[in-house]
Amino acid sequence: MTFGGKTGAAMQIGEALDEATVLRMRDSFASQGLMRLMGATMTTIRTGEVTIILPFRDDLTQHNGYFHAGGSSAIADSAGGYAAYTLFDPDSSVLTVEFKLNLMNPGQGDRLEAVGRVIKPGRNLTVCQLDVWGVTGNRRVHVATGLQTLMQMRPRG
Repeated sequence: MTFGGKTGAAMQIGEALDEATVLRMRDSFASQGLMRLMGATMTTIRTGEVTIILPFRDDLTQHNGYFHAGGSSAIADSAGGYAAYTLFDPDSSVLTVEFKLNLMNPGQGDRLEAVGRVIKPGRNLTVCQLDVWGVTGNRRVHVATGLQTLMQMRPRG
């Protein structure tokens, strides 16, 4: 089975990607209006693993001053989606089929850090682990964890 030009057996989660794949991820991420609106950035892009950072801003909070769960969910969904997308064929796209996120602690800190990691690649459906951390300095608090299923959307033809 091939994932983004690699065979499933040779694929190692967390290994460095070729420049073309990194550029494809960055270009796609830059086209997402919601991520741009929230001020999110993609900081780490590896095979099957992506990190997205969301800096704290008052307009991203809920009534108690914590990051809104919608922001946490959005960056978790995107981190998992792009983690899966690193394994997909270059002419395909990615679509979330479902995800579940357990909110474990209030989202607070200088920033949120969402990490999406592929735990089961597949030809059509891929499953990712999602984790969101509240970060202040060297202190990291686990804010949310979840699972996500994604579909590789191939061009019709």
